[in-house]
Parts: sequence; C-alpha cells; structure tokens
Amino acid sequence: MDRLDAMRAFVAVAGQGSFAAAARRLRLSPSAVTRGVAQLEDELGVLLFHRTTRSVTLTERGAIHLDSCRRILDDLEEAERRVRGEDARPRGLLTIAAPILFGRLHILPIVNRLLAEHRELNIRLSLSDRNVQLAEEGVDIAIRIGELADSSLIAVKLGEVTRMLVASPAYLGARGEPRTLAELEDHDLITFEGIGPASDWRPGDRAHRLEPRLSVNSADAALAAAEAGLGITRALSYQVKAGVQAGRLVVLLPDLATPVLPVSALHPAHRVASANVATFLKAARAAFRTASLSPVAA
Repeated sequence: MDRLDAMRAFVAVAGQGSFAAAARRLRLSPSAVTRGVAQLEDELGVLLFHRTTRSVTLTERGAIHLDSCRRILDDLEEAERRVRGEDARPRGLLTIAAPILFGRLHILPIVNRLLAEHRELNIRLSLSDRNVQLAEEGVDIAIRIGELADSSLIAVKLGEVTRMLVASPAYLGARGEPRTLAELEDHDLITFEGIGPASDWRPGDRAHRLEPRLSVNSADAALAAAEAGLGITRALSYQVKAGVQAGRLVVLLPDLATPVLPVSALHPAHRVASANVATFLKAARAAFRTASLSPVAA
C-alpha cells in the first residue's frame, strides 16, 4: 500500500472507530487496512491508535496527524478535480451530520435529490442529536440549530426556528388551556432534554422553572407523548409543524415572545472550494427558501 492509501486507511479508521468498518467503507479487506495503518506507524515511528478488543481510539500523536492527513487528502482531491476540469461537478463521498428529526424531515429530501441528479456523488448522512466534531469524525457539513460558538468553521445560515408549547386537543379538552405561563404549574409537562434543562421553560429572555412529569431524550418521543394526550411539551417549530397542521397538536400561548434560533450549515474553511460542499449548500438554500420551518402561516 502506498503512502496516500495508507493515509486514507488511517483517516477511515479514525472516522469509523473500527478497522472492520473502515475496511467496508474503503471496500478493502480488514487485513489490508490494518497493514496500511501499521505501515504508516512504522514510517512515522509513533503509535497512532490505542487498540483494545472493544475499541480503537486515537493517541495524542494520532489526533495531531489526523488533521494533517485530512487536509492533504482534501487538497489532493481538489487538485485532481481542477486538472480534470471538474470543479463544478460533485463526486466521491460527502459526509453530512444533522439532528435526528430535522435530518429526517428536511435534510434527507435534499440528499435524495442530490443523489438523483449527481450519479458520481455518494452521501453518508449521520443523524444524531449531539454536536459532532467535524474534524475528528470526518464530517464535511454539520447542521446546527441555535446560536453558534466562535470557531474556525464557516457557517451558512439556512433558516430560523422558534420554541413552541403544544398539546393535543384531547388533553386540552380534559384539563383546559393555559392562558399564562404561570398556569403551566397546574398541568402535566413533557420535556425533551435536548432542547434545554428539564425544569427551564423559557418563553423569552426570562426563565420559568417548572418540574416536568415526563422527561425523554428524543423529540419524537416527546411529541408522541403529547399527541397521545399525556401533557404539554415544548419543541421547535419545525418539530411540531406536521402535528399542528394535521390537527393533532395545538400551539399554546402563541403571543409569548420566543427567541429566534438560526439553522446553520457548518463546514471547515479548507472545504470552501469543494464541489460537493458547494452543491449541497446551493440545494439547501433553495430548499429552505421555499419551505417554511414554521407550523403556522406568517
């Protein structure tokens, strides 16, 4: 295996956290990937991974080398595209990370269109409600909802969402509809831990601390519980849109001021010239210009 192939094997193992998974991604045998990484370690004279029977993790030196390898491979890919005159044509693998529900509802349709339009493009869509580390996990684009921390990543704003309170018509028929935030104390509350502290129900800049009766770690589960009549939940506008439009959920206290949260696509600065990244961003901007994330008409 030549030096570049060994670097590709090393980057794949780091991204997948497994020699076997990296081999499947590269369509090589596990032994070939193992030899490639061992070859790179011999040439560098350092250990790149801590290996146990249960896990493969980067060493401190391995983490340093990973960023350099990714940059070299990305630069080589871009150089090859320019030589072939393919700067505007997406090809190869694009890795996208997004929150679970948002990714399923809004990113997957974009992915489907891109795959239909670009036969040489492959996409890996990773759905998780945690914030992934782009460089460490080999992610080209990450979708984030909320204010962004300062970083070296480039952020492209795609849209906006707000927090909302909702409940089912059946629950409201049995328990009544709260008219003020204080009246929530007399209701059963359902919270999704990913949207903020379980006891912090924040309609605007001030916090109102309430204890939920049910806490879950999935927006899907919180909305399902609300639709089943178990109580009132808070969620983001895109999450409740289908339920509100179908009449399964009712928006509560709509006049309360809620903070606007940006929806952004983040990518490393060195990927700014990538045809894959540019093609996704163009498609995403177009999709969100025509598809409101709000459950009610503006």
